[in-house]
Amino acid sequence: MNRKDLIVRSEQKLVERYKELMEMAYNFRQTDSAMSDISEFKAIKLLNKLNRLKYLSR
Repeated sequence: MNRKDLIVRSEQKLVERYKELMEMAYNFRQTDSAMSDISEFKAIKLLNKLNRLKYLSR
């Protein structure tokens, strides 16, 4: 497996995790704002990693 395949695979995992965290943040928004903020912060950190991987895969 070459490097590009590894980057694409990890990119797919990060996208799935990002979607899960954003959905959790949305669901918690009405009931628990602290948990919503934490989930959103983690999602933003994952998005930053995802953007770095996209840069490497170019």
